[in-house]
Amino acid sequence: MSFKKKFLLFPFIIGGLVLLAAPPNFGLKNSQETPRSGGTLRIKAFENTFTTDLDPASGAWVFITEQIFDGLVRLDYNLDIVPWLAEYWKSSEDGKKYTFYLRRGVRFHHGRELTSQDVKFSLERLIRKETNSPYSELLMSKVAGADEFREGKADEVSGFRVPGKYIFEIQWKNPYLSALYPLYLLSMGFCEILPEDLVKTQGRNFFWKPVGSGAFKFESWLRSPRLEIVGVRMERNSDYFSKKAYLDFLEFSPFFTVDNFMANELDVIPFSSNRLAASGCQVLEGSPFNISYLMMNCRIPPLDRLPVRKALAFGIDKEKLAKAISENEIVRRVTNNYIPPRLPGFFPLDEAQGYDLDKARRILEEQGFSPERRFPELTLFLPSPRNDLHLNFARELGNQLEPLGISLDVRYYKSLEEIKDFQKPFLVQLTWAMDFPDAENVIRGVFSSSSTVNRICLGYDNPGLDGLLAASDVERSRVRRIDLFRKIEKILGEDLPAIPLYSDEERMAVQPYVRGVKIPALGFQYMEAKDIWLMNREP
Repeated sequence: MSFKKKFLLFPFIIGGLVLLAAPPNFGLKNSQETPRSGGTLRIKAFENTFTTDLDPASGAWVFITEQIFDGLVRLDYNLDIVPWLAEYWKSSEDGKKYTFYLRRGVRFHHGRELTSQDVKFSLERLIRKETNSPYSELLMSKVAGADEFREGKADEVSGFRVPGKYIFEIQWKNPYLSALYPLYLLSMGFCEILPEDLVKTQGRNFFWKPVGSGAFKFESWLRSPRLEIVGVRMERNSDYFSKKAYLDFLEFSPFFTVDNFMANELDVIPFSSNRLAASGCQVLEGSPFNISYLMMNCRIPPLDRLPVRKALAFGIDKEKLAKAISENEIVRRVTNNYIPPRLPGFFPLDEAQGYDLDKARRILEEQGFSPERRFPELTLFLPSPRNDLHLNFARELGNQLEPLGISLDVRYYKSLEEIKDFQKPFLVQLTWAMDFPDAENVIRGVFSSSSTVNRICLGYDNPGLDGLLAASDVERSRVRRIDLFRKIEKILGEDLPAIPLYSDEERMAVQPYVRGVKIPALGFQYMEAKDIWLMNREP
């Protein structure tokens, strides 16, 4: 098998991460260099398996769908909203209606012009039960008439309107005058636009050879010698409405190796081996918009007592825990924030519950626990699959809690639904990767009383937090809205339903001949491959 001509590529990305450590135009060593067209960029993914799910609504392979499809708007490298399929937009005076004016002449890869009816169809499809999108609730909770449509009580979403061929309106349940929430939401990959005619006629088969309006077109599946699908090959869309890609082809797969990179048969790879350090490669590093928490069920004794939860927080050494599961390609950075501090308006917090084993012991003694009255065994739920990282996490956490007289029973979950009826005191390790860069996403998604994650993992209920969250829905000042979320974060620090542990920093090795790589604020998965070009390398 010739990896050079046939194989894979591309990797990166985990849910919404942000890589900002590198310069924004990484790889462009000489500003006077003239970009060169042609060639194939090959990238290896962080993941070790590959699925053929290229539906933007599923969020399975964001990097791939970002190249093939477009949305109404998108984020630039500073998290600012910029027009894309929508040339411009305006909001009503009451902030409850947004009107988008589409670019004319944008064509899908099969040649048909994109219209506002495609926009309506794509967003309604995201809400449909049969689509089974994990992001459907994000629109249902905001768009007028979305609930009725999902439940089959209406044939269409009343809040989605098509006044003209190139005009699309959204009626929101609440006003959005200054908050960027609705535009952030629409900029995400799951809101990308599909051709209604092909999806309706082909059904799920559409995603076997998906058609969008993006800078790259689906060309073929990459296959192993046994004809197993191992990745995707995309080709430049020469009819793209915006800047055309330099690359002829773009390949993505989890199955490239370090040997392929060392032989110049691969262009981008996770920094998983020290061998890469000697290759002369460029290295990208950055921090993501995700946080890993140790969730503590607040309804089941003794974790229903705040002092007990504080004792656990004092008894955990986050630095040792993060170090135990750091890798070459992913380093865990300790955090004390409930809301990612890289969001505009938020900052790293000082540690309120620092590691103090003696203080943890004293609190537990005051709560009546002793060698004679031992702390009940805690069940620790870890996400599947069982692997070395999870084993290291469980081992290190168990070693840290043992001096407190606390033992762990480790179990694994594929879905949080498996935990919902568990009646013994338990902890859950959960990493929340933001669906879009707004504090509401993590607070409503994890800590509000109506959140599924909260109901299953935390059992936490604070009317004050819910009230501040409700106020953020209608707050017209962006500054005051951020302040509401800062107050929510303070409440969480005081109530301690979960312990923020760490976020991820990813490392990628890039060949020295690769130019024009720009790192979006949301991370590699939103990287625009059309800006990348190859210097002094055969296609």
